[in-house]
Amino acid sequence: MNTTRHTVGPEPAFVAELGGIGTDEFITWYREHRQEIDGQLTTVGAVRFDGVQIDSLEGFQQIVDSIASKFLNYVDGNSPRTKLTANVYTSTEYDQSRRITMHNELSYSAKWPNKLFFTCLEPALSGGETLLADGREILDIMDPAIVRAIEEKNILYIRNLHSGLGVGPSWQDTFETGDKQEVERYCHALGISFEWGANAALRLLQPSRGIIRHRETKQRVWFNQIDQFHPTQLGEEIYEAMAAMYDSPEEFPMFVKFGNGEDIPEGMVKDILASIGQVTRAPKWQRNQFLVIDNELVLHGRNSYAGSRKVLVAMSE
Repeated sequence: MNTTRHTVGPEPAFVAELGGIGTDEFITWYREHRQEIDGQLTTVGAVRFDGVQIDSLEGFQQIVDSIASKFLNYVDGNSPRTKLTANVYTSTEYDQSRRITMHNELSYSAKWPNKLFFTCLEPALSGGETLLADGREILDIMDPAIVRAIEEKNILYIRNLHSGLGVGPSWQDTFETGDKQEVERYCHALGISFEWGANAALRLLQPSRGIIRHRETKQRVWFNQIDQFHPTQLGEEIYEAMAAMYDSPEEFPMFVKFGNGEDIPEGMVKDILASIGQVTRAPKWQRNQFLVIDNELVLHGRNSYAGSRKVLVAMSE
């Protein structure tokens, strides 16, 4: 096994070159090196394995089923994606001409995955990188006034989900059920405030800390989706179109405020985007790669792309 550590540049922080081994051999190797791999994950946040022969959904499913347990479904997720098997989803199915901003998966919720697993069955013709950024590095360079505001005021995520016809995801797709009582039980269990509106629409209010301590290392990490939920990132054209449809931004499919009800200034969101951009890496996808991310340590996103692209993801505790 050849391994290379990267601390700067486009690659994730740790890459293992495995030379073209099959799925069964990789599963055995991963199990034998699990302690070392977990150590690297809590140190650098992302580990990529090159040269693992993954050419199908079934092969990826076999690997994640064999090396992980306690999978999380994408219930309460805000991004459009397709559930392919019990534990595997497509990566976010979002306009390929637009970049997906950096985020920790489900960081707006009270329940999130600890690990994310990715593979790419079909790289894009150009672009389409799964972007990575270390949440500790973000805190190091973020304006201290922004960090202080988030820690003092916390975050409130607002989501407006339609019941089948409307902009953004429906509550049925979001919660993978058409049962209102099941949705209400989920919300009660995770401390999500909710209210049903006209045409069976659902409004969710989800409080969050925005900056947390890692479950094992106890390091402080940037852990929020302020820039993704705030309309600043939509761009002028899309924002104007949305504003024409709704009475206020709080009625958009998703919005974010400080936990005390104060608005988050547009300038602050732009500063957040700029700071995160300084430490974002863009490793290019190739076939036969397997990527593991510590979801509390590392944010991910997606570059715009041309051509077709097929990336799979699974999530576990």
